[in-house]
Amino acid sequence: MKKNFTLAFLVILVAVASCSFTNKSFENDDKDKLLLDLITYVLEKGHYEPKDLNDSFSSNVFDDFIDILDPTKRYFLESDIRDFEKYRFMIDDEIRNTDITFFNIVYQRLMKRMSEAEEIYKDVLETPFDYAKQETINIDYKDQEFAANKKQLRERWRQQLKYNTLGVYDNKLSENEENLPKSELEAEARKTTENTLGEFFDFINDLERKDWFVQYINTIVDEFDPHTFYFAPDDKEKFDIGMSGKFEGIGARLQKKPEGAKVVEIISGGPVWREQSLEVGDEILKVGQEGEEPIDIVGMRLDDAIKLIKGPKGSIVDLTVRRVDGTIEEVSIIRDVVMLEESYAKSATVKEEGHKYGLINLPKFYVDFEDYTERNAATDVAKEVERLKEEGVEGIILDLRDNGGGSLKTVVDMAGLFIKDGPIVQVRSSGQRKEVHEDKDERIQWDGPLVILVNELSASASEILAAAMQDYKRAVVIGSKQTFGKGTVQNVIPLDNIVRSNEHGNLGAIKLTTQKFYRINGGSTQLEGVKSDIVVPDRYSYIDLGERDQENPLEWDKISAADYEVWDGYIDFETTIANSKERMAQNPYIELIEENAKWLKEQQDETTVSLNYEVYKQREEESKKKSDQFKSLREYDSKLTFESLKYETELFTQDSVLREKRNRWHKSLAKDIYVEEAINVLQDLKLNNIKSTERRLASVKG
Repeated sequence: MKKNFTLAFLVILVAVASCSFTNKSFENDDKDKLLLDLITYVLEKGHYEPKDLNDSFSSNVFDDFIDILDPTKRYFLESDIRDFEKYRFMIDDEIRNTDITFFNIVYQRLMKRMSEAEEIYKDVLETPFDYAKQETINIDYKDQEFAANKKQLRERWRQQLKYNTLGVYDNKLSENEENLPKSELEAEARKTTENTLGEFFDFINDLERKDWFVQYINTIVDEFDPHTFYFAPDDKEKFDIGMSGKFEGIGARLQKKPEGAKVVEIISGGPVWREQSLEVGDEILKVGQEGEEPIDIVGMRLDDAIKLIKGPKGSIVDLTVRRVDGTIEEVSIIRDVVMLEESYAKSATVKEEGHKYGLINLPKFYVDFEDYTERNAATDVAKEVERLKEEGVEGIILDLRDNGGGSLKTVVDMAGLFIKDGPIVQVRSSGQRKEVHEDKDERIQWDGPLVILVNELSASASEILAAAMQDYKRAVVIGSKQTFGKGTVQNVIPLDNIVRSNEHGNLGAIKLTTQKFYRINGGSTQLEGVKSDIVVPDRYSYIDLGERDQENPLEWDKISAADYEVWDGYIDFETTIANSKERMAQNPYIELIEENAKWLKEQQDETTVSLNYEVYKQREEESKKKSDQFKSLREYDSKLTFESLKYETELFTQDSVLREKRNRWHKSLAKDIYVEEAINVLQDLKLNNIKSTERRLASVKG
């Protein structure tokens, strides 16, 4: 593979920036201004398609920031917006001058309005709602004006709270086994809504000024493209965990509660799971490092509490815990590396008419950015392929549905498992010649039939792999009309690397769009995605998803094709696709899926909702009746039986949680009509291979 231009560019960027920002004094400025200056510099010098900071840019930032802070228009008043308006065309000037006056004014007003909103919702919920009154609410907030005054604002809150409570009230009426009066049930419904909003405002009140400033920074950054993003230090850590699928800690997922941090899930294989030291429902009250005085975390921000609980492998954390039964005790746990198994590749086998096939599910193209030799998607899929070969499978399904992408390098390595050698993806940086990323290893780990499953949420790296296999005619792609359509490459740049001397601590990082990638046939996947060889409708078919529905996406274009040869392992490739399309056209379930997708779109487009209980109930019954027509989709049974591989069944004796997770997965696969058709296609491809072999043998004998 050629040397990555982006890496070289970033070295230059950092070197130049270090000089610039070392000589620039920020002693009298705060961290926010430093961040704004740094990020603006990186965007200007490093983004694939830099934007002009002008009045149009400023106006877009203005509208987007207000919309992000108050999307339902229940905080700001018209008078607030008028006060802000004088900054509409000044934000670009503020950015250039590292001025954050606009943010400060909007933030201070928002804090005031949110404090007032807390009083409004509590006051409104003290009065019973009249569900006999004929009134409606429009839940399409985008085109609504801001409230003219506080009286109008309160009325908006009343309608919204009535709408939020209506469904709760209906459920309580349906479950009223004790025949409680409607007035009591209505009061209970209001109390439920009040508790929910209380939790929301607890979360809001936990946010600090820096959290809101990060939102402002990202409003500016988002004007460049949907995938350029600023990570505050904590967010960068979460991003790394998501990409690597591992972290160092105790192995428990927590939820903030007024009494402390509640354990809501134990992660299989982690320290807590191994030691059985905690259980779901336990509440952590205090956290102490080994030999130190414990710190009370009741009322603490959850993120701050988690920072205290997490720590390096081998260290000890002392937790004061209130058990489910109410007893309080101290538990000492040795921290360790925790693997998030649901992030990793997993496989199963299925038998059909005496033949065995394999399915590999890949949730994301994960990688450890610090060390590629650690666990990554390519090496894991290679292991699963080898295990499936040992099981004697005759074809493999690679399921990339809902896979949002990840590491570009893992795509190239993974594609090489299925072809002899050759280009996998083309990459171009702004103003530079294209690079061709190739598989140079002539070994083929799997040369049998291959099907790739995709949907509208298969994005980025998923699209690269699906596109490459499609261009080589190496695999049949089955799924949505097109995939997500993200054809850009991002690099993560730690901002600390750009400033030599920094008194403000960790500055976080920016994920920056630096390149676009292209199929080996020259076309971009940007906006257009990958079009499936066999299109199968799903529930998202008519709902706005994908890059084309994002704000500020880069445009589609194409470059020259790479030099590659189509896979010669199949014959009648097009016939296989035609046979599948014919089966799909004759399948009544496919027609039902299409009808369901259209109905879901209609439901989404309906934005005026009645707040009269009788009208609401009638509509709900009609919706339930319509929904029941599609119930058979959930009950579909392909009659296929899926099984875990031998290495995994051996783990089940030690890990009942893993066994239960796999059982649920296998049951869902048996109900999956897309997987069933993928197996049909594998059978056709296998038959073609047999015919191809027979013809070659006959030719040799002749």
